[in-house]
Amino acid sequence: GIEFIDSFFFNKVEDIRFNSTVGRYVGYTEHGVKNAEAWNSDAGILGQEQGELERFCKHNADLHYSAILDKT
Repeated sequence: GIEFIDSFFFNKVEDIRFNSTVGRYVGYTEHGVKNAEAWNSDAGILGQEQGELERFCKHNADLHYSAILDKT
């Protein structure tokens, strides 16, 4: 399977992360936890992140996989 992770950093510290396997945001700092709660309750924001898995990851994985197969 493919996993999409979108991390947000503040002052070089990971603040919050979206993980497609979990399907929601996880906060790692006090600020990140507050944002995770807000963003997880917003279906539009969650849908946008989940769409990235389809739009970007799966599309590019197919291209790379085809390229690898062509070379074998």
